[in-house]
Amino acid sequence: MAERSFAREVEDLKLGAGEIFSGEGILAITKALLQSGVSYVGGYQGSPISHLMDVLADARDVMADLGVHFETSASEAAAAAMLSASVLYPVRGAVTWKSTAGTNVASDALSNLASGGVTGGALVIIGEDYGEGSSIMQERSHAYAMKSQMWLLTPRPNLASIVDAVEKGFELSEASNTPVMLQVGIRSCHVHGQFEAKDNQKPKFTLKEALENPRRDLGRIVLPPASFQHEKEKLEQRWPAAVDYVKAAKLNEFFGPETGDVGIILQGGVYNGAMRALQQLGLADIYGNCRVPLYVMNVSYPMIDDEVIAFAAGKKAVLMVEEGAPEYIEQALHTLFRRRDIQTRVSGKDVLPLGGEYTAPVLAKGFAAFFDAHAPALRGNRPPIPDPSEVLADARVKALAEVVPPRPAGFCTGCPERPIFAAMKLVEKELGPHHVAADIGCHLFSILPPFNIGGTTMGYGLGPASASAFNVEADKRSISVMGDGGFWHNGLATSVGNAVFNQQDGVTLIVDNFYSAATGGQDIMSSRAENPRRKTNNSIVSAVKGIGATWVRQIDRTYDVAKMRDTLKEALTSTEKGPKIIVASSECMLNKQRRVKPLFAKAVKDGKRMVRERFGVDEDVCTGDHACIRLSGCPSLSVKHTDDPLKDDPVAAIDNSCVGCGNCGEVSEAAVLCPSFYRADIIHNPTRWDRLLHRMRGAVIGWLQARRQRQRLVFAD
Repeated sequence: MAERSFAREVEDLKLGAGEIFSGEGILAITKALLQSGVSYVGGYQGSPISHLMDVLADARDVMADLGVHFETSASEAAAAAMLSASVLYPVRGAVTWKSTAGTNVASDALSNLASGGVTGGALVIIGEDYGEGSSIMQERSHAYAMKSQMWLLTPRPNLASIVDAVEKGFELSEASNTPVMLQVGIRSCHVHGQFEAKDNQKPKFTLKEALENPRRDLGRIVLPPASFQHEKEKLEQRWPAAVDYVKAAKLNEFFGPETGDVGIILQGGVYNGAMRALQQLGLADIYGNCRVPLYVMNVSYPMIDDEVIAFAAGKKAVLMVEEGAPEYIEQALHTLFRRRDIQTRVSGKDVLPLGGEYTAPVLAKGFAAFFDAHAPALRGNRPPIPDPSEVLADARVKALAEVVPPRPAGFCTGCPERPIFAAMKLVEKELGPHHVAADIGCHLFSILPPFNIGGTTMGYGLGPASASAFNVEADKRSISVMGDGGFWHNGLATSVGNAVFNQQDGVTLIVDNFYSAATGGQDIMSSRAENPRRKTNNSIVSAVKGIGATWVRQIDRTYDVAKMRDTLKEALTSTEKGPKIIVASSECMLNKQRRVKPLFAKAVKDGKRMVRERFGVDEDVCTGDHACIRLSGCPSLSVKHTDDPLKDDPVAAIDNSCVGCGNCGEVSEAAVLCPSFYRADIIHNPTRWDRLLHRMRGAVIGWLQARRQRQRLVFAD
């Protein structure tokens, strides 16, 4: 069950030659794959590329008609290994994942793939999660391209350029027998636009033909002595072939005047931001016409020396706009110019930030500094570009920051992972703090307030493995947390298997919310839903027992905070040797609401009796100490002022975003807090009995309220 359905948009994938395709960058990539005659597609979901996997899943029928095989890979390594089908056979294949995290996982397969080379076109579509909207470590994929000698495409962020890069990427791969990386950033993935479609193409050579006509070539296998020849082949054959193709196909682009005192060299991915910055400086218009020569590197690697030299010839200076660090291309320019004795000055990270996303304001400031130093006439008498930092320095903004609390990312309302960490806090109060190794996934939000749990995170499914050094005699045990997505991705063997093999004595908590929730709610091996196209409902408990774990506990309702607390305490105090594994299961509330709400609304519309639970706080009972909020942190749990003159502090309150999970009441009971939480059943389409019961209850409650009112003390004026 993915975050959203692309069923309607998938119909546009059937558009033919001459028709206009309108939509998002993700959809354009899918259409380009089909137009290119791709034979197979795989990948692993992750921002900003998750929706590409969702589109491909929804487009299964379209791809099936074309004979295209698609599957969701178990990990990025599994996806990269798929491309081995293109090593010996002339079949085109594409895989996708989030980079650089996913590229780290896939690096072993990529190295072997790049060493032996390919026969069919092999395209790796990487969603570069870099910049202000990123969720991972800030690194560049460029280093992988250089390390393994894979060509790196960074097309301009518009649909026509992206589609052309996909189609030409396959051709470049086949022309040079080298896998190609196509890098699209967050903004490229979600940019909207149009392009003229082409007819979808069936693969010229099918996977069926490959299976029925097996081939073998020792020269393609990464094994000595062939592996020693691969490097020579890369440098003497594949690289020149790639350069020749890039030049012939004119993949890199030139804009602006043909001559000028200065010029700008930039990666295609930052083109839109650069044009906006030039527009702010008065050097470009909204149509892309500019007064400064531009050389756009839609191919960031390999660099085409002859094109760069021709662009720099006769110029005083060129500015290299290269997002991220280190400045690989800028260093290559210096080397190239020194070897060719080119005297053109190279500027780059001297006027632009060393790291961080190159947004339009950042680029405008860097461009202005470059022009002031090398071409002051281009600046003219135009006023300086406003500095965004000046807005943040405004006294009114600072005053606002003092009263508006920060809002870091956190668990959704009703998230089943929230009570798990509330239980951990209760155990911490009794047994003291423990070393907690975190993992990738929604549960990583536990490191933030109000829980403040977790010390390290090393990678997807590596939480328990990252605590392996603490397998020593001590008065306390380590705790490691891992999600179900991480468990199936890498954790079963690398973390749990490692713990069993080495007889680790720590506690491993596997959070099972039925989906790969953090990447958009895709089904995984242990999803409870029936999926007609995949085998789901595979038990995590059975898997860990199957590799030798003996101390295993299953909790099927994480909202039972008392049971969670007691099970954690048992794991931390048990005398049994070996890893203690707790599988805590409850459905992701976000996905549950997506699933249940339409069904509930339809049932109500059809006149069926439906009951919806809501929770509230009795402000007469609430003491206003807010301990419940500190142990829950649910966004629907807030505070409000009370008219009771005996209460100084505001009381707890639950707003309309409540989904009725019951966590607040469970936490209050398990922590022996106040009994102020109550549950109310909202009945849609009530029966006669419901109405009669409501009148009876109203009468009794009204009588009790009137009786209480009569007994109140009233002081005369």
